[in-house]
Amino acid sequence: MVDLLDRWRAATRDAGARPDPDTTRAGEMVIARWREPHRHYHTLAHLTVVLDLVDQHADLAGRADVVRLAAWFHDAVYDPRAAGDANERDSAALAGSVLTGLGVPTSTVTEVRRLVLLTAGHSVAEDDRDGALLCDADLAVLAAPPAHYERYAAAIRQEYAHVPEPAFRAGRAAVLTGLLALPALFRLPPLATRWEEPARYNVRRELAALSGEPKNAG
Repeated sequence: MVDLLDRWRAATRDAGARPDPDTTRAGEMVIARWREPHRHYHTLAHLTVVLDLVDQHADLAGRADVVRLAAWFHDAVYDPRAAGDANERDSAALAGSVLTGLGVPTSTVTEVRRLVLLTAGHSVAEDDRDGALLCDADLAVLAAPPAHYERYAAAIRQEYAHVPEPAFRAGRAAVLTGLLALPALFRLPPLATRWEEPARYNVRRELAALSGEPKNAG
């Protein structure tokens, strides 16, 4: 918790927030959202992974400070019962409200909101390095070793425990099919080289399982 608060304070400071006790209170509020009990995958662990990846590959970004703030907010609002891109829109709105209140420049707030909204469909323009880094980091779990990926998929199912199995299978399959339809799951060359093939294998394997086919389908 302390380490994350330090990272939050550094991220807001680097983006131009004014020194203010409200910065810590805002960070505690955002962290509390990531700790909501209905979350099983979209947790502080996921946030930490995304932040770590942004830090590790900050040299690939145009403005790593903005990408870090977008990472903090990209799933800050997460309601599995929400329709469409409501969570991303509400997360972007929360980012706008919080960051404006902390004195972050308007142009930076606008860019953070834009990046958060990209995570709804993970469709990124070829010249958008900051969007690519955020979306690549957000989807990194897709390229995890198969056992890790299966734990991720199980955690997603827990978050949608209220959805009957047939409806969940159909909805999840639609999400995965949409990901496979992207020209690439990962855009930044150092990440795409390592992650694209294993990610597509994992996604196809889950799709096969959802349809009742053998798990080793590739």
